Amino acid sequence: MATERTFLAWVRTALAFLAGGLALEAFAIEALPEPLRKALTILLVAIGMLISAGAAVRWVSIESSMRHGKPLPLPLIVPLLGLGGAVTAAVVIILIALN
Repeated sequence: MATERTFLAWVRTALAFLAGGLALEAFAIEALPEPLRKALTILLVAIGMLISAGAAVRWVSIESSMRHGKPLPLPLIVPLLGLGGAVTAAVVIILIALN
């Protein structure tokens, strides 16, 4: 059950990134220049997609490891989440400071 809860937590995180990308595109029309807004939107949506796919792959690998008595794999999507969030936040802060 813990692996399912962890998987669902990753899916919620992916949905938050997707919602953030959609909100940025829908509501930040005048706040950011169009090319930067589109780039940030694509970045957020892509991170959400990668986290969602990574959660599914991680869930399968953990289930397989547990069934075969092997060590659990390292969470490779954690660096993606941290780096993606930091890059997006840094770009937004820079854009807000320039306006």
